This record gives sequence, C-alpha cells and structure tokens, in this order.
Amino acid sequence: MSAFSRFTPLITSLPSTVPFVGPEAIERQRGREISARIGANESGFGPAPSVLDAIAKASAGIWKYNDPENFELKQALAANFGTASDTIAIGEGIDGLLGQIVRMVIEPGKPVVTSLGGYPTFNFHVAGHGGRLVTVPYVDDREDLDGLLQAVRREDAPLVYLANPDNPMGSWWDAGSVVAFAKALPETCLLILDEAYGETAPTGSIPSIESLGDMPNVLRTRTFSKAYGLAGARVGYALGTPDNARAFDKIRNHFGMNRLATAAALAALADTAYLKDVLKQIAASRSRIAAIADRNGLRALPSATNFVAIDCGRDAAFARSIVDRLMADHGVFIRMPGVAPLNRCIRISTGPQADMDLLENALPKVLAALDTNNRQ
Repeated sequence: MSAFSRFTPLITSLPSTVPFVGPEAIERQRGREISARIGANESGFGPAPSVLDAIAKASAGIWKYNDPENFELKQALAANFGTASDTIAIGEGIDGLLGQIVRMVIEPGKPVVTSLGGYPTFNFHVAGHGGRLVTVPYVDDREDLDGLLQAVRREDAPLVYLANPDNPMGSWWDAGSVVAFAKALPETCLLILDEAYGETAPTGSIPSIESLGDMPNVLRTRTFSKAYGLAGARVGYALGTPDNARAFDKIRNHFGMNRLATAAALAALADTAYLKDVLKQIAASRSRIAAIADRNGLRALPSATNFVAIDCGRDAAFARSIVDRLMADHGVFIRMPGVAPLNRCIRISTGPQADMDLLENALPKVLAALDTNNRQ
C-alpha cells in the first residue's frame, strides 16, 4: 500500500481521538440506555417554557439563513452586560469559539499554557492547530494562578487558558484574584477566561465588565449551554475589546449560527424569572449530591458550577470502577477527571429529582459490590 497521505503532516501526526465520548456513544457501546444523564454538565432542568415557545414560533422560518452579523443577539447581550455590542462575538458554543481563538493566535510549535487536567476540548484545539501544550498542575483542586503566570513568563507563551469557575473540579477564584492575574500577564499573552459556569458562580467570583473590558489581551467566553439549558442549541459568545471581537469575522463561519438557536437565546435572556428559579434548583441539586456522597462515605468538594466533584478517597482505578458500574448496572451516566490527582474523583451533574433518586439508589449498591469484589 502506498505511504502517500493526502493530509497535512500535522493532521497525519494527530491521534484519532475526541475530547469526550458522548452519552449516545456510551449507550451504543454498552447496549444499554441511559436512565439518568448526569455526566455531561447539561441542564436536565431544560430551558424555560418561554424558550420552547420561541423555538416553535421561529421554526416556520427555518428555511432562511440566520443573520450572519448576529445583530439582534449582540444587542441583547450588550444590554444584559451593560457593554457595547461591538465588544461581542457570537459562535457555535464555547467549543467553537475556542477553536477560532487558537487559530487566530497560535502558529505551529507555539506554546500554550493551561492547567493539567483542565478542559480537554481546549487541548484538542491546540493540538489541532499545532500548538505546544504547557501544563501546570492544580493546587488543592484549584487552578494555580501563580503557576500559570510563571509558565507564561518562562515560555513566552502567546496564549493562556483559565476557567473560572473550573471544570472538572468545580472550584473557583474570587474576582480580585482573577483580575490581578490578568493584569500581571505580559501584554503579548492573550488570556482566555472561560466563564461557562458564570451564572452559577458565587457572588464576588466573576470580574465586572469594567474591570477587564478595556484589556486587549483578555477574551471572556460564555455560553447558553449550562444554566439556560440550551446545550444542544450551541450558542456561545466572547466578550472583549472591539478589535478582538472583529478579529473573529476574519475566520468564523458567518452562517454558522442557526435561526432557532438564536431565537432560543434571545428568549432565554429575556426570561430572568426562569433563570433565577433554575439556579435555585441547581443549588438544591448540588446540596443533594453532596448529601448522597456523604452518606456513602465519600467527600463532595465545594462547587460553583452545575456539577459536583466527589473525592472517592482512593485511586483512579476505584473512581473509574464507580463510573463504569453505575452505567453498566444502573444506567446512571457520570464522568470523572482525566489525570492524577484529580482522577481520584468522580463528577456528577445536577439534575431533576428523578435523576437524583436513581443516583441515591444506585451508588450504595455499586460501592457495596466493589467492596465485595475487593475482599474476594
């Protein structure tokens, strides 16, 4: 067979992988349907009824392309944040925006600083554009701001990624520390401040728009996938300076956003009462997950997100066994962090009472079965 490859050397060199194995793929692999989908950090509470109505009303216009300038959604977001619409870029979820940012900044071989065990999709994009990942370990289950800053300076890195609140651990920094970190970075380094869980974050943890708004080396990414319950709609946005927002126009898919998703996002922004209510449900579900963990001799870590990381008290193999047995035996889908020492934990997304009931019933059975196997 010929050794010829029609692909670039970079693409040829990359492993065939995806950042996450989807729940649907897990169902196909296991031959079992998921009963409690509490592993992908979606919102099982769903979008507001007003959002579903907006989608239904907009559906007759699906034959039309969406507004390529995303004018109406930018205006609504600008009003929501008290900023100018020309500081906002719209994209197909944060994942799509991350890929565009890496493409704008990174040339093959250039260093990119992130946390070891942080968001895998960002790493996926860095590899796909030929960047060189430089990772900094977590400290006390939290991203290490000092370590990230030192790595940026040591490597002269043009790009650094920080999630606040963090995925996969649910930890967070206060706004003052984040602003200080951003201002300490060299002006040659762009900070991606991923605020996917901004709506669920505690008061005082999210920097104000004014505190970072005029910094040309900061881009903040946000999404409608979490608290707004629109993960399947793929609506994300970036907040930055006008120059940074305009840079996306050079490479983005101008017809990448669909009309129904835009209608959903506009309705979600308008329904502030539903957002307030769902945030209460997320907080209650977090508390219940922590209580379930405690009753089973596990330790829930403090969380500022719509999931809870649970310290299983042992090694990655034990955590993996819990993840696998919950799915195989009970159809309860959860996930776990990918690298040590974070992978001593499992990660459970918040969800409706029915999903929590399934978890509460299944977890002690799984732990008892694992304990029996270990004693045999």
